[in-house]
Amino acid sequence: MHVLLNTPSLNVFEQMALDEQVVRTRPEEITLRFYNWTLGPAVTFGYAQFISEVRRTLQERDFSAEYARRPTGGGVVFHEDDLTFSLVFSSQERPTEIYKKLHAFILEELVAQGQSGKVFDTHLPASAYAPSVGHAANACFVRPVENDLLSASGQKMLGGAIRRFGNTVLYQGSLQLPGARTNPHYKRALLNAVRAFLAVDLHPAACQKELLAQARHLAQQQYQTKEWTEKF
Repeated sequence: MHVLLNTPSLNVFEQMALDEQVVRTRPEEITLRFYNWTLGPAVTFGYAQFISEVRRTLQERDFSAEYARRPTGGGVVFHEDDLTFSLVFSSQERPTEIYKKLHAFILEELVAQGQSGKVFDTHLPASAYAPSVGHAANACFVRPVENDLLSASGQKMLGGAIRRFGNTVLYQGSLQLPGARTNPHYKRALLNAVRAFLAVDLHPAACQKELLAQARHLAQQQYQTKEWTEKF
């Protein structure tokens, strides 16, 4: 069954671990999840980013809360009031095509909910997608890349990162608009976009205790460890 997965409040390490655990246990199913965060800000950063550069970026922002390396790529993302979500599904398409198509559906639904925006359609060199730019950690919401979504003012409002596990795709996204995390219209827009993108219905389901326990174990054994955090 394809589901909209509801979870209790999780910290940043548990969020990353649960996404990976969903891929492991439900690779053939479609699972959309809106993160339910524990109190306080957090940061995630891309799988291939250098920890020294990430820490320097956090110091520049005077950020002292928890941070975790994602299983997906991309750059540094500050999670303060954003609507963070993940999508697991099967696809043989290239990540660039998935990114383009999914974001087109999301923009259409956001506009239907009254939010102005546009697709960033400037073609950039490959260096713009690197985890490090000028010996500094690439920050996702500072430098938009092709097919990110911009607000009417030109600020990046939605971006995501993809990782393939065989034919199973993990997409982790962030919608960064004022009050996005608590605005039901934005959740509805994303849910409708995923339904249209994958041509399926999604049934609300609570996260099973076993899956949650597995994710928390993975968080402790991997995502919270120095070996993972300082991988590069």
